[in-house]
Amino acid sequence: MEFKHKSVLLNECIENLNIRKGCIYVDGTLGGGGHSYEILKKLDGTGKLIGIDRDKVALEASKDRLKEFNNFELVHDNHANILNILENLGISHVDGILLDLGVSSYQLDEASRGFSYMQDSKLDMRMNMEDKLSAYEVVNNYSEDKLARIFFDYGEEKYSKSIAKNICIKREEKEIKTTFELVDIIKNSMPKKALNEKQHPAKRVFQAIRIEVNEELTKLKQAVIDSIEALNNKGRLAIITFHSLEDKIVKHTYEEMEGRCTCPKDFPVCVCNYVSYGKIITKKPITSSDEELKSNPRARSAKLRVFEKK
Repeated sequence: MEFKHKSVLLNECIENLNIRKGCIYVDGTLGGGGHSYEILKKLDGTGKLIGIDRDKVALEASKDRLKEFNNFELVHDNHANILNILENLGISHVDGILLDLGVSSYQLDEASRGFSYMQDSKLDMRMNMEDKLSAYEVVNNYSEDKLARIFFDYGEEKYSKSIAKNICIKREEKEIKTTFELVDIIKNSMPKKALNEKQHPAKRVFQAIRIEVNEELTKLKQAVIDSIEALNNKGRLAIITFHSLEDKIVKHTYEEMEGRCTCPKDFPVCVCNYVSYGKIITKKPITSSDEELKSNPRARSAKLRVFEKK
């Protein structure tokens, strides 16, 4: 299947990265290379772009997409390792970093990847196919309590305990191998009213398993901190999130890195010794325009937050 991915909030990202010729930028979630293509256009043959992705299919697709440029380098790795990646490339600091934390359209639509509850496939959900942990291991080997906690914490699934219990009952009979087998268990664990909701009944559980498999939240805060550390002064970090759990982590980490004086207002001087690493550019997140949503409904939940280092 051809790697297809619509770049979300494309113009907004390019504008807020404040791209300058001769500088170095990182696209930490390369995907189909849409954002990177526009960054390279702005660089106009100067500077450099580092593209990072966990998915080798994405890297190959982007290599072809960006073939008209010669000032980029692609790396197969996780953006959470950005400090090590830059060190290995002999780069101390960069001038802008973009992270798009969504799942690509290719990954969702390619049945064999096992991300979608709308297509039958083996349970997988790995963004990096070389990782050991897959959705199959989570569903068949995690304890009932751990499954319930993941479904509730990462998917905000209110029927988490019932679903986890029924998964454990079913896997005693036989292994749960496919997405549709899991969907059936989820549906049978819910009351009828829940099955009539607008969103698919399996959406929250599939999201939760995907987050667990790919460690999407456990490494996010440190990735934000490390990315800010990797920036030059006036460098910007732009992060697109797609659900409230990600957005809260990014928002709160930005606030921590911005730093705020906690002294009483009537103190003549600051004595709390707070440290500020920069400022939040987007006091409220940037969301998709009506025009973008018409062409890409998957952008509906996207939020862009931007931080500028001192």
